[in-house]
Amino acid sequence: MIRVNNVTHHYGVRPVLRDVSLTVRRGELVALMGPNGMGKSTLMGVIAGTLWPVSGSVDINGWRRRATEGEELAIRKLVLYLPADPWIPRSFTARQWVLTLGRVYGVEDARLFDHAERLLELFDLSKQADSPVSSFSSGQKKKAALCAALVAEAPVMLLDEPFSGGLDPSGILALKRVLRHRVDREDATVVMATPVPELVEELADRVAVLREGRLVGYDSVEGLRQLAGGGGSLDEVYERLVNPQVMSRIEDYFGAERRA
Repeated sequence: MIRVNNVTHHYGVRPVLRDVSLTVRRGELVALMGPNGMGKSTLMGVIAGTLWPVSGSVDINGWRRRATEGEELAIRKLVLYLPADPWIPRSFTARQWVLTLGRVYGVEDARLFDHAERLLELFDLSKQADSPVSSFSSGQKKKAALCAALVAEAPVMLLDEPFSGGLDPSGILALKRVLRHRVDREDATVVMATPVPELVEELADRVAVLREGRLVGYDSVEGLRQLAGGGGSLDEVYERLVNPQVMSRIEDYFGAERRA
């Protein structure tokens, strides 16, 4: 469904992505991981079409981004992109925003109204649904944005840090269940960037690990364990891939404490 072809991107003279290539199959949930500032959000933006790479290209469903007007429009009908800090008009209510996004993606009203109500209930926004978003807490704003993203029923979802932004445990559980349902039952394709290994280990079919703008691993969690040369939890595997000295630093810290 998604093919990233030798993508390189930089801001000024600072390289952020360096010759990144990967494919995401239809009906697969892929997680992007990497240290802060190492290109996760940039790669998400390139796949989403909000950033244009210095070199390389992105294909979605066999169409190339920005190749022609027709292909780009066809891609935009398929793809929903939710950035880490989503924008919602302050004067809109949650219900207005959810219904607006559904109509933008062509969801029929009868289905849209029902699905919107179920999502607002699921994310505990029913009582606030007709209040302006400007009165919401940060977590409620994130829930409203997630409801709008999910009601669009897009075949491809690009989610940058969907579990952040003050999302409470109930919202995290709801989102986990909905994403796996969309992938397993509806054959949706999901790419999400998240720094939380526990969520990745639970949800992702494959994990792409970025370090200094390069793809240093792309496999299932078990495949990454083998690549990193050992077992352990995903957070330990991740550190061996991107920051191998951190384990020795932890040992040094506690060793100094024991010697004190």
